[in-house]
Amino acid sequence: MLALASCAGQAPQINGSGSLPAALTPNAGTPNNTGKTSGNVMLLVPLSGPLAPVGQALANAAKIAFPAGSTPALDIRDTGGTAAGAVSAAQAGLAAGDGIILGPLTAAETQAVAPIAKQAGVNVLAFTNDGTVAQPGVWPLGISPGQQVRRVVQAASDAGHTQLAGLLPDTDFGHRLGQALQQEAAKLSEPAPQIQFYEPGFSSLNNAVRTLSDWSGRGEALMAQIKAAKDSNTPEGLAKARELRRQQVAPPSFNALFIGATDGNTLAELANFLPYYDVSAPQVLLMGPSLWAPLASAMAGQSALRGAIYAAPDPAAAASFDAKYSAAYGSAPPAIADVAFDAAALAKLAASNGGYTVQTLSAPAGFTGTDGLLVLEPDGTVKRGLAVFSITPGQPTITSPAPASLNNP
Repeated sequence: MLALASCAGQAPQINGSGSLPAALTPNAGTPNNTGKTSGNVMLLVPLSGPLAPVGQALANAAKIAFPAGSTPALDIRDTGGTAAGAVSAAQAGLAAGDGIILGPLTAAETQAVAPIAKQAGVNVLAFTNDGTVAQPGVWPLGISPGQQVRRVVQAASDAGHTQLAGLLPDTDFGHRLGQALQQEAAKLSEPAPQIQFYEPGFSSLNNAVRTLSDWSGRGEALMAQIKAAKDSNTPEGLAKARELRRQQVAPPSFNALFIGATDGNTLAELANFLPYYDVSAPQVLLMGPSLWAPLASAMAGQSALRGAIYAAPDPAAAASFDAKYSAAYGSAPPAIADVAFDAAALAKLAASNGGYTVQTLSAPAGFTGTDGLLVLEPDGTVKRGLAVFSITPGQPTITSPAPASLNNP
């Protein structure tokens, strides 16, 4: 279900047949911005090449918002998963008179299509989660690292955990998480977060946790004393070792640690490393990305990871779409299909309520879709209303529900 949230009254919603209501009154006094008001809806997805399975799922999702005979029509065009293919497909769609572009999938394709769309006065609802492609008239609708970090850091701050650190993979994703952590620390007027990157492998991960936790300054000397006392193999030495073990190691200099690991093996290794270096609750709150959602049940089996939090869409919001997709195609939709459906439903709603203009698309109260509330800002940035989940035995629990609003009307 996708609704255009209004500042007053009940928001219009898609009904069971997929049709949309006509009533929408934009805020009075808002000037008309760029963007066409009519034309079919162009969908740029990779229907050939290695990304074809993803592209087909995106196309399937968008079709649910455009039943047969819909007006406007959905104009699906194959990008092949390349920037050149996206440019060619976009040019063909624009020549055919399409009024808005949904997609393409990747950041590289989006960057290639953006200047062509701008020249034609056509807005773009891209599927990438790379926030760096955002610009006036181009909105990346994928759930970005910045959106995830912003939500979970705010939840940590509300709980009194404001001294940030990051243990992140040395990848583009990890560096984008690190940039978001730095930005959020600045917004909270907190010291710059300590960030440690790691390469794949046991040794690199171990060294990263050891370095970030300042183990040499906090606990190494104590551990050496315990070992020496134990190695003496005398009653006095063993008694001293037991006494030393009762001494508390000083907590690390941070109390909120964002972990960028997104695979089960790395998280299982961290479940051993973190407590060994005394990086654990309640002194340190562990945080992570939305990619933890499918791993949450397995993570709950590691005591060191219980209580960790992550930000992600509330799956209850997507239940209706999931059911329609499964009924239509015989399988559950992949997560990215949510973005394609929301983009398609948003475009169809806009078509009957003022057109594909920035004025309509950037309605201040935003839209409620399968991944929750989203607000498209005129500069191309996207705000999302994510829920915060905690790793608990069995299934994760929502500790902070998705917000009902992001902007004051």
